[in-house]
Amino acid sequence: MKKIEAIIKPFKLDEVKDKLNEIDIKGITVSEVKGFGRQKGHTELYRGAEYVVDFLPKVKLEIIVSDSMVEEIVEAITKTAQTGRIGDGKIFVLPVEDIIRIRTGEHGEDAV
Repeated sequence: MKKIEAIIKPFKLDEVKDKLNEIDIKGITVSEVKGFGRQKGHTELYRGAEYVVDFLPKVKLEIIVSDSMVEEIVEAITKTAQTGRIGDGKIFVLPVEDIIRIRTGEHGEDAV
């Protein structure tokens, strides 16, 4: 099993969620996060004063899937979240050793 973490622009969330529902994923966790990558934030003007916004708003998706679904999901997120501009985000694929469903005690892929 793998954990896919995707950091995307907030306005792309609905499109990505709809695309993942088409693939029939079993669950997703979404968090509002802030951060910066290569773009290092930006400068904004507020009431005539300039200030630097270091951390930009992003959305983090977390999905646990079987190894066989990783490529399809990564491709779907990449194509749907891509705008072609800096700050589109990143996708991380991590190994998952075990999952335990608290309610039933099921382990592994049965718990997903």
